[in-house]
Amino acid sequence: MTNKIKKTYRFALYSSMYITLFLTLFIGVFLYQTGKFDFWLVLMFLLVCYGFCFVVIQFRVERFIYKRVKKIYDDVSLLESTSFKKEAITTDMATLTKEVEKFAKDKKLEIETLRIRETYRKEFIGNISHELKTPLFTVQGYILTLLDGAGADEKIREKYLNRASKGVDRLIYIVNDLDMITKLEVGDLNLNYTSFNIIEVVQNVFDLFEMKASKKNVALVLDREYDKEVLVYADKERIQQVITNLVVNSIKYGQENGTTEISVEPLIKNKVIVRVTDNGEGISEEHLPRLFERFYRVDKSGSRQEGGSGLGLAIVKHIVEAHDERIYVESEVGVGSEFSFTLERTSSSFTEE
Repeated sequence: MTNKIKKTYRFALYSSMYITLFLTLFIGVFLYQTGKFDFWLVLMFLLVCYGFCFVVIQFRVERFIYKRVKKIYDDVSLLESTSFKKEAITTDMATLTKEVEKFAKDKKLEIETLRIRETYRKEFIGNISHELKTPLFTVQGYILTLLDGAGADEKIREKYLNRASKGVDRLIYIVNDLDMITKLEVGDLNLNYTSFNIIEVVQNVFDLFEMKASKKNVALVLDREYDKEVLVYADKERIQQVITNLVVNSIKYGQENGTTEISVEPLIKNKVIVRVTDNGEGISEEHLPRLFERFYRVDKSGSRQEGGSGLGLAIVKHIVEAHDERIYVESEVGVGSEFSFTLERTSSSFTEE
């Protein structure tokens, strides 16, 4: 029963009792010494004194706690000051302690998140400045050389202008990728959903990069013959971009005389999974969690020599997730990598093996 009594009440009860007993004892001794001791008078004094002390102490304690608790709540913004009404406070110190601890944990998590974002921001600014600086300096170098007099030679002029043009193309490529990933992140890119044959899209991508693959003797193959269409419901242009980026990466980092294989398999009743597999150099496990970050590169030097914006996998991830689908990666160093993503299908027909 005692545990159910408010702590402020218990404090007032005990404090009032101590004060009353002391004053009653003092008054009783005083009356006894003067010869005017009256038991009923002393009893009446005890009851009145106890009641008066209890009311005063309880009121003052509650007001004291109210002001302090209200200030703490205002300071940490746990509650708005308007939520306090002119009534007895029921918030005890245990509840306040829990709320302050919760606030502290939330703030600690928020601070950690901000630190991670700050680190990411610094890396992003450093990466983008590096990516833009290289082609900018290249273009600037060729133009300055031409302005210094090299333009008088027609062969040198044509050669340097072509190289400067390639630098500009690379800048445009990076800016376009940045524009796309920004739109994807803020949800500004509208998806044009249609039903199409995913096998046909894969074949189109293979046709586009057949010559690029042949330079490294990389074979582009489907895992088997698909006699029937495999229809999926998605944005055809964006899904083609996903497959394009994955195939380009596979060729870029694949070994010479290697293979890039694509398979389309039924996953569940209304889903398919598209797998892009290669037998290239592979990716170590430590890099996998950050693989889809903007400008993150596993091989800091080699990958830049190969070109690209460093945004390909980040764009792939955002496009797939914009379709409310998932993308996965599995890789083993020296064995190869497999990127896979799911799509909604509108056809249940697969060639039986």
